[in-house]
Amino acid sequence: FGLKANGDAMFDLANSIGFSVFRKECVNAFSLEALFFGQANLLNQSLEDGYYTELQKNYQFLKHKYKVSPLIGDPLAFFGMRPQNFPTIRISQFCDLYHSKRQLFASLMNVNEIKQFYELLGAQTSEFWETHYTFGNRAKKKKKRLTKAFIDLLIINTIIPVKVCYLKKMGAFNSEEIMDLIAQIKPEKNSVISKFESCKMPVNSALDSQGYMQLQKHYCLDKKCLECAVGNALLKM
Repeated sequence: FGLKANGDAMFDLANSIGFSVFRKECVNAFSLEALFFGQANLLNQSLEDGYYTELQKNYQFLKHKYKVSPLIGDPLAFFGMRPQNFPTIRISQFCDLYHSKRQLFASLMNVNEIKQFYELLGAQTSEFWETHYTFGNRAKKKKKRLTKAFIDLLIINTIIPVKVCYLKKMGAFNSEEIMDLIAQIKPEKNSVISKFESCKMPVNSALDSQGYMQLQKHYCLDKKCLECAVGNALLKM
């Protein structure tokens, strides 16, 4: 959920909360938000806001109950990010996802259609965040749901690798099912893919874009053009 800017910080945040604690608090979305915002060191201001004050009170109770300690300093980045990617928004969406989908892992392991993933991962923020991006600053009201583009990134970078490992462990891995799933996802858009497109390479799905990114990482950057079928073909043009 943290993308590149906050990936490590979100990982540390998740690790600061024991899984048994997390499971217990999933039944209450507000308590789950209080726990995550508190652990992320985002509840240490003095604000005249009822929602914020209640989060602070709830967190102090949970902090004492579970003997947890917040992360040090200001681990989460806001600068240079689009507001919809602010960690406050992502944390609220994450809490809603796990509160509303108690058997999320099992469900994700059992579906293979992209539409089913969109339904399972269709989380949104709590009501407060419809009019805020950060604590203390009101914004124009807008529902903030996980977009299909963001869910695509979750599927490609997190869910599929976990799914592959899990299915192999269970002796139920089917490579064709995984390839079919990736082929249902729209291709990623970035500078690497644009370069391949400029060379008239087809980019029809995430199956293509992920393949090109691996080529770029393991061949292009190391200048192994002669060891690469694509590189050889381009050199002969």
